[in-house]
Amino acid sequence: MPSSAGPSIDTITEGGRVTQVGEGQEAEESVPQVTTFGAPTAGEILAERYELVEHINNDSAGRLVWRGVDVILRRPVAVVLRYPGGDSATEMLQGAVAASRVIHPNLVGVYDAIDEAERAYVVREWVDGRSLRELVADGPLDPARATTIGNAVASALAAVHATGMVHGNVHPGTVMISDDGRVVLADARTDGADSQQSDVRAIGGVLYFALTGHWPHAEAPLRGATAGHGRAAIPDAVRDAGGALAAPRQVRAGVPAYLDDLTMDLLDAEIEPPSSDVLAAELARLDVPADEQFLDNGGPLRFTPDTGEEPSPLAAAGGRKVAIGIAGLLAVALVGLLIGITALRGGDDGPQTNPVAAPSSNAPGGDATPAAVTAGPLKISAARIIDPDSKSRDELEGADKVFDNDEDKGWETDTYNRSNFGNLKKGMGVWIDLGDQRTVKSVQVVLSARGASAQLLAGTNDQPSTSAGDDALVTEYKKTAIGQPFEEHEGTKMTFNGFNADQKYRYLLFWITELPSSDGGYKLGVQEITVQGS
Repeated sequence: MPSSAGPSIDTITEGGRVTQVGEGQEAEESVPQVTTFGAPTAGEILAERYELVEHINNDSAGRLVWRGVDVILRRPVAVVLRYPGGDSATEMLQGAVAASRVIHPNLVGVYDAIDEAERAYVVREWVDGRSLRELVADGPLDPARATTIGNAVASALAAVHATGMVHGNVHPGTVMISDDGRVVLADARTDGADSQQSDVRAIGGVLYFALTGHWPHAEAPLRGATAGHGRAAIPDAVRDAGGALAAPRQVRAGVPAYLDDLTMDLLDAEIEPPSSDVLAAELARLDVPADEQFLDNGGPLRFTPDTGEEPSPLAAAGGRKVAIGIAGLLAVALVGLLIGITALRGGDDGPQTNPVAAPSSNAPGGDATPAAVTAGPLKISAARIIDPDSKSRDELEGADKVFDNDEDKGWETDTYNRSNFGNLKKGMGVWIDLGDQRTVKSVQVVLSARGASAQLLAGTNDQPSTSAGDDALVTEYKKTAIGQPFEEHEGTKMTFNGFNADQKYRYLLFWITELPSSDGGYKLGVQEITVQGS
């Protein structure tokens, strides 16, 4: 994209209010506002349409960022003003026009660009939420969430690159996560040194930062920042005595090898990165619910440097290689070896009563294993609503809809005036019966809205469907929590994986503790519950 495609839209939370400020500036230490002719005032309506509500800040280029309202469509907007307009605003307006041509759910939308001579302004989407930089200030993200964010950024760049343009400004300050969980990329500000390749490499930096809380590019400070201020205050990555970057898995435990490898490949200047659309497809493949990951054991996309040697049989187009299928070849070889050994020993040990199963002809090579029971969907034989604090018992209907294989139908709570069930009860839940003791791998719950808090509990006893029975059931089941509770979960799917592989389960309880906002109140629907196991 052209240079100066409008200011960076980042977020800062002040007293619970989410605002958007310019790149490289702190909310209380911004560039002083210049008072010259053309300065806007609160309540002023621009172009007979955009009402200015509140001056948020000035960006690093001295442009004013205002929160406004489109009085025709009645939607909030961000208004970025520069004065005077005319020639001094040409780059800003041209950049906005270029950005407006790329429409994508993971890009901040540009609505309008107007030059009034004494001032010029760009009207953009207003995003309530936090930047990745602020989000990670609370601690590094789990690998699944980091993958989701990387996937969204790669998808946004793929849309930009498809037009032949470059973004040139991908870092934790321009990656935003809205309150409803949407990930958006803001503020394209490319210059002659930027390229589509550098955009893709920047995703490696975003992944590294999300996984570790550290920025891997100390030698390249974030645009618009000064030392010790703004985005330059992000901690530098951990390095060894020679200055080599430590891999995410060396910084914190729990980072999967495939995500660690992919991140380090993207940061390696000697390895040619893939195109943004290829990377987006790979991250989308990895961005799956945890309970479905066992269905696809293919390795991650890997990229190797061009050494001038003849490429291996695994080399892909453009010199990139995909390190998948090796595990499958080794598994097939191992099975063949075992069959050969048993055949050779057949004369000594008599007829073979339990031969090793050969891999199925239609199964992927990577999944070839000796015959064994694999996890799959488990049947739910019964379900009911648990409501220990209600005497009326009027929210108990519809539990059968949570396992009818129809996500459009489900059970939902009443509407309350507070998220904690109106302070009337400590929670509600959906109890399910698997019919018998089963080995459970994971449970996925599909909800009607984002923002709920809940946990999964397990027990060994059933109780009568009464207030007293429900209370006794919850008291017992809380002693066995599965995994960590989801606090203000940003998605509509919750997946629980903390099951003990040596334990069998029959009764499970999806226990809701906080309701999301909905239709002027607070309520939640449980659309579908699926259980994986054997």
